[in-house]
Amino acid sequence: MSTPIALEDIWQLFRETDRLLKEQGRETDRKLQELAAAGQETDRQLQELAAAGQETDRRFQETDRRFQETDRRFQETDRQLRQTDRMVRELKQQIGGLGNKFGSFTEGLALPSIEKILRERFRIEVITPRVRIRRHGESAEFDVVAWSNGAHNIAFVVEIKSHLREEGLQQLLDSLAQFAHFFPEHADKKLYGLLAAVDIPEALLQRAAAAGLYVARIEDEHFELLTPVDFVARDFAAAP
Repeated sequence: MSTPIALEDIWQLFRETDRLLKEQGRETDRKLQELAAAGQETDRQLQELAAAGQETDRRFQETDRRFQETDRRFQETDRQLRQTDRMVRELKQQIGGLGNKFGSFTEGLALPSIEKILRERFRIEVITPRVRIRRHGESAEFDVVAWSNGAHNIAFVVEIKSHLREEGLQQLLDSLAQFAHFFPEHADKKLYGLLAAVDIPEALLQRAAAAGLYVARIEDEHFELLTPVDFVARDFAAAP
C-alpha cells in the first residue's frame, strides 16, 4: 500500500508552484516590456530615417531648383551678351557712319579754301577732289590731286583731315611716294604735298614742316597756310 501524502505537503507544493508561476510571469512581463521598448526604439529610428529621407528629398528638390535658376540666369546672361554684342556692332557702324559723314563734311568745308590757296598761291589750273584711280592692277584714293601744265608745271597731292594724327601724316607721304606710279603722265612735274586739318598738334605741325610739306589749318571758318612765304617745300618728284 502507498503512503498517504500529508496535507501540509500538498499546500507546500501549491505554494512552490504559485511562486514559480509568479516568477515566470514577472520574467515574461519583463521580456515583453523589453520587446515593447525595442519596438518603440525601432519605430523611433524608422521615423528618424523617414524624416531624414524627407529632408534629403527636400534638399535634392532645393538643389534642383537652384540648378534650374542658375541655368535660367546663364541663359538670360547669354541673351544679354548677344544683345550687347549686337548693340556694340550697331554702334560701331553708326560711329563709322558718323566718321565718314564728318570726314566728308570736313572735306566739303576745306575744299573751297584749299582751291583758293592752290589757285592764288601756287597758280594751279586743275583741281580734282576725291580721286579714285586703278592702274597696273593696283588702286589708290587721293583727297585732292591738282596740277598746272606749261611753264609752271607742278602738281599737288592734298590730304584733308579733321584731327591730324601720325597715320594721317604718313598717309600723305605714302600718297606722294605713289604718285608717279598712278600718274605717269605727270612725271615731269614738280610734286608737292599739302596737309589740311581742323586740329593739328604742335608736334605733328613741326614734323610736317620738317618733312617739307605745306600745312593749312582752319582759321575763322577758312583754311589758311601756316607755312611762311619763304618756306622751302620739298619736291617729292626730285631724287632724294
